[in-house]
Parts: sequence; C-alpha cells; structure tokens
Amino acid sequence: MNRVEIALKNASQTKALLLGAGVVAGVATLYKEQFADHKAKIIADKTTWDIAGKRVSQLLSDAGVEQEEPYIFDEPEFHAEWKYIERLDAVLKESKAIPIAVGSGTINDLTKLCSFHNERRYMVVATAASMDGYVAFGASITKDGNKQTFPCTAPQAVVADTDIISTAPSHMTASGYADLFAKVPAGADWILADALDIEPIDPLSFGIVQDGLADALGNPEAIARNNDPKALEKLIEGLLLGGFAMQAYPKSSRPASGADHQFSHLLNMENFVMHNGEAPSHGFQVSIGTLVSLSFHQSLLNTDVAAIDVERCVQAWPSLEEQEAYALKLYEGTDFPTLGAREIKAKYVDRDGLRAELNKLKERWPETRARLQKQLVPVEEAVRRLHTVGAPVKPEDIDLPRKRLRDSIIRAQHIRRRYTILDVGVRTCLLEQWKEDLFGKGGMWETN
Repeated sequence: MNRVEIALKNASQTKALLLGAGVVAGVATLYKEQFADHKAKIIADKTTWDIAGKRVSQLLSDAGVEQEEPYIFDEPEFHAEWKYIERLDAVLKESKAIPIAVGSGTINDLTKLCSFHNERRYMVVATAASMDGYVAFGASITKDGNKQTFPCTAPQAVVADTDIISTAPSHMTASGYADLFAKVPAGADWILADALDIEPIDPLSFGIVQDGLADALGNPEAIARNNDPKALEKLIEGLLLGGFAMQAYPKSSRPASGADHQFSHLLNMENFVMHNGEAPSHGFQVSIGTLVSLSFHQSLLNTDVAAIDVERCVQAWPSLEEQEAYALKLYEGTDFPTLGAREIKAKYVDRDGLRAELNKLKERWPETRARLQKQLVPVEEAVRRLHTVGAPVKPEDIDLPRKRLRDSIIRAQHIRRRYTILDVGVRTCLLEQWKEDLFGKGGMWETN
C-alpha cells in the first residue's frame, strides 16, 4: 500500500479520497458509495460556487443524485466566524441532506462544525492547497473575538482535483506550502519528546506525515510556477496526510504541529491583524513560527550539550506555584487569563524530575543529535524555499514587529502543554541565548 492507502486504512473518520487531475468527474460515484440515497446539499461561497460548485452540482444531477437548493454565502468579506455557524446551523436544522463543502479553509470549517452540530457526516471538494485542516477533527472558528478550535468530526470523503486546485490564488498555495513545511520542526519536536521519554513517537502517524515530506517540499520552484500538476498533487497529499495522521493518533495534533503552530495560535488568541485590518492566513503565521522553531533547533545543534550545567538549571527552576503565578501575570488582562497556568501545570516537573530529564538529554544527545540532523532543514534553506513560493520569511512580512515576536516566545511556550523545542530552551536555561542568536546583533532578524 502507498502512504495514502495506509493513512485511509488507519484513519478513524475519513473513509475515501479522490486525489489527482480530473478526479472531480468521480464525485457522484463517490457520493453514492458513501452516502447511498441521501439527498445532497452543496455549501459554497460565490467564488467556490463558480470555480467548482456548479460543476459538482451538474455531475450529481447527471448521476441521479437528489439535491436540495445549494447554500451559497454571498458576503464580500467572508471568514470563519461564529455568526456564520449560527446561520448554517439553522439551515441544516431544516434539512436532512448530506452537506458537500465546496471550498477550502473557511467553507470546510463552517460545514464541518455545523454538520457535527446537526449529527451527520459530510464530504468536501477542495478548491485550494492552502492548509492542512481538510481532514482534521476540528474546526477553527472565531467566537467572541477569539480564534478557537472546536472539536468535531472530519469529512467522510474528500475530492481533491488538482485541475481545480491549480486555479487558486498563488498566496493560498504559498500558505499551504508553509503549513506543510511546519511538519519539519514539528517532527523534530516529537523526536526530542521521544528521546526524553515524555511522549513516545507513534511510528504509524509519524511515518504518515514524515515519510514523503522531503519529496513534497523539494520543488518550491514548481509550486511557485503553479504549472506542475505532480508537484501540486504532492503538496495537497502532504497536507491531507497531516490530517489523516491526527486521525490515526487521536491523543492530539502532535503528528502535525509543534512549537511552529504555537506562535500561530497565540497570534489568533491575541487577535493580531495586519495593517489592513486582516489577520494573516494560518499558513503565513506558521511560516514565521516555523523559522523561529528551526532557528532554535539549529542553536540546540550548535550547543555543547555535554557542558550544560544541570545543577545550575535545577537550582534556577521555579516551583509549580511560582510558575503558575508567573503564567497568571503573563496573561493578566487577556481573554484567556488562566490558560498559561493550566498548561504549565500539565507539563511541570519538579526539580528531581528536571535533573533526571537534563541528564537524560546529555546521555542520549549523540543519538538524538543525529536524529535531529536527519530531520531538520537548515534555516537558510527554509528561508530560500519559503521565499520562493511567496510565503513570509520576516516578521514584518505579516506586519508583525520583531520586538513583539521576541517577547511572545515565552507566551507561546505557555499556551500548550505539548513538549517542544521551547521547553528544551527553558529547561536548559538556553532560551535567552537562542533568542539572542535570532534577534541579536548579526542574527537573522536583528532587532534594534
């Protein structure tokens, strides 16, 4: 079996995938196989209706699939916001049809969550290779001013026609490439957690994401030209496999995200917007987080780990009460005042535990370093590839002040209990030096 077949076999929620050029022609057959005689209802916006919705509707009609009137969002400015969840929930409440989401992030997330609310499955026809959330078991929605991830069921079936996806704006494809590139440092974070016996690697889900990753990321020039069907197919396959890996590893999104995504989550939670009033795309936020994470991993590789003064780090290690108090202060006045304290508590170890962890890092460092070197891409090469496809490679590319990013690193470390390179930096007393490597004089993002 190939990677996609293995992923589908082990996915807990998605049962079928059509991927490649011209595969939308099989949408009606796939629908009948998955949903039998149920009526269908297309959910789209004006753009995706014109790009693919009309054709999907005609193909279903020609095959004798009954359809309810499609629901088409017609707002000129359209984002994944709770007001649209309420609207679509009301529409689906009056229907028994199976929703077919025709679109990318926004349409898919709205349809995914509303289908879950209305106790039915759905399918999606992808229109852009813009993110890895198509088959994730969650929807990213802005509610009460905060971007939040709501647990819900992934699509039962997916159609990803590269002929359709190739017509998406180049910035959407660049966003997807950046989101896929994040799997490089995310895999390195998991290697560290595995080496320290904090979260053992699950070989199946790790392999689903990582085995073809280098190949999928290896031709950014073709992605930038947007005229190479095979390169685009590898990109969308890689993005889908990230979601499938999470279905195969139901504990968390660990297979697909690490410290790289923590920066994006933090920006969303802090309601960050660019000068034009819009939030950067998920992939563009992750692009910056990926470069931070890769820089810190590179600093770790350059560290004489054998020389780390374990006892100095242990003596400097605050108690749980001190760390909780610091976290509460860190998020005082925000919409999530207790989040940091809760997440820090979940991954806290006492001084004896820290001593054992750091000694383990030193003892296992030769093997761990070799694993990391095999996994990682040098920061300079990552910058080249991301720049080639049109993804941001400097904080100011998304209107993010360098000082704000530097100051946000410790906050990003506090918002998730997941063990990442940020935690290694904190526990080895090296994080400040790594920040100086990146933001100090001569650093990639030197800050005045």
